[in-house]
Amino acid sequence: MPDNNSIYEEKLDIAISDLQGCQKEHNVESCYVCEKCIGCEIRTKYIRSVYESMSKGETGGFDF
Repeated sequence: MPDNNSIYEEKLDIAISDLQGCQKEHNVESCYVCEKCIGCEIRTKYIRSVYESMSKGETGGFDF
């Protein structure tokens, strides 16, 4: 059974892959130059995954 940390890392890996796939599909190197940046579900999922990976699902501080 995976530990809590690996679950968040796995989710982050998936979100990174999805984000990079989207950037490649739209031929951009950054979300900031994409017209769909604001309100993009893929980018929002990525940002949420980064936060959860850093906080390990807890609200508040980060575990670096």
